[in-house]
Amino acid sequence: MTRPPTGLGADARLRHELVALLRGGQAHVGLHALDGLPPERVNERVDGLPHSLWDLLEHLRFSQADILEYAVDPGYQKKDWPDAYWPDWEAQPVEWDAALTNFRADLDALVRLAETADLTAELPHAPGYTMLRQILVAADHNAHHLGQVVSLRRQLGLWPPG
Repeated sequence: MTRPPTGLGADARLRHELVALLRGGQAHVGLHALDGLPPERVNERVDGLPHSLWDLLEHLRFSQADILEYAVDPGYQKKDWPDAYWPDWEAQPVEWDAALTNFRADLDALVRLAETADLTAELPHAPGYTMLRQILVAADHNAHHLGQVVSLRRQLGLWPPG
């Protein structure tokens, strides 16, 4: 792990730490958990565990997109929990690749917000909620489910990557 920069002011320090939290790799594995997965194995299940790797990635992608949409879209429409948040189909390789690409793109959008947004102002369309809250919720949710990805990969004999 590289050492964090020194001499940052309070605002720059907070933004730096939020970006680091979103990207992962400090106290948890982060996106590395999704590296090097053979597409033909992403739908496999393990006895006693409710989800496949595909289920977890698609849930991560959908949930993060939903958190981001809530943060920036005044016309946000609430989704049907939990049904809309978990896939009920097996992935084809192209779907896995698209979900991973979209998950990373939305994570990049959250990073840009962490770097530039007014973090503590209430969201105009969601009084009481802030961009800071949305970023923290996304980071917390991602860390939780990426940890599940690692556990499932261990059970499937797919950890560590490569």
